[in-house]
Amino acid sequence: MGNKPTTAAIFLLLLLSLIWGTSYILIKQGLKVFEPDEVGALRVAVASLFLLPVAMTRIKELKQTDYWKLLASGLMGIFIPAFLFATAQTRIDSSVAGILNSLTPLFTMIIGSLIYKQKFGILPIIGILLGFGGVLMLVFNRSGGEIGQVNLYALLIVIACFLYAANINLIKFKIPDLPSITITSVSILFIGPLAFFYLFAFTDFTQKFSTHTEAWRALGFIALLGLMSTAIAILILNRLVKMTSPMFVSSVNYIVPIVSVMWGVVDGEKLEASHFIGMAAIIGGVYLANYKKS
Repeated sequence: MGNKPTTAAIFLLLLLSLIWGTSYILIKQGLKVFEPDEVGALRVAVASLFLLPVAMTRIKELKQTDYWKLLASGLMGIFIPAFLFATAQTRIDSSVAGILNSLTPLFTMIIGSLIYKQKFGILPIIGILLGFGGVLMLVFNRSGGEIGQVNLYALLIVIACFLYAANINLIKFKIPDLPSITITSVSILFIGPLAFFYLFAFTDFTQKFSTHTEAWRALGFIALLGLMSTAIAILILNRLVKMTSPMFVSSVNYIVPIVSVMWGVVDGEKLEASHFIGMAAIIGGVYLANYKKS
């Protein structure tokens, strides 16, 4: 509502940025033992267990027409991106994955404009073009810093960001009457069984616990990923929205890439000049797309 951010709000914003910025390095650690699809499914399964008590108390709030919307929200906002990000990070550094994720606000604006008839001015348009320019720098950049061949794994993250954006618009325009915690907990409840079914029917992750010496350590990272990045972060986000304004909360998109890059450097990842150019273009594009005169 335009409230001046308090010290507590600033602290929660930084905490949220740290949690989301750390998620990419947690995925990287999980991939040292588990396959990408196992990481994605385990992440969703852990989050569904954690939010199960909340979901059971909130499901009674739903109308008949809410069920398919929340299933779609869970698939687009959590389930499918969890697999896409894990797969992409088999060929992309966690720091670059964090940078690419900042495309979500740009896609949110595009979908809002084309499908939900939202209007925006010249600066957001410039921001969208600048952001896509930054993405092209990263998509056409190979791990050795060479430019000229498409990194299709980077496109997986672009698709995930598009799904995130579609989900944000779905919640904003099609599920306006439900609290965010209800949407989050129940949508995860609906996709949780899919994750468990996939794990036990299509993977051999259980065998790895008896054969791989680092299996439990990797599971710990994935469990932390599911608890913090998929569950706790949403609770912090909901609290922030009530304490401050949407514009203040959206500033998390500028901090998350910085956190992911810092973790990547700590873990020994190397960034080329083209990475920095692409990063600057994406963050600058996000800033312009969200810029509003006070």
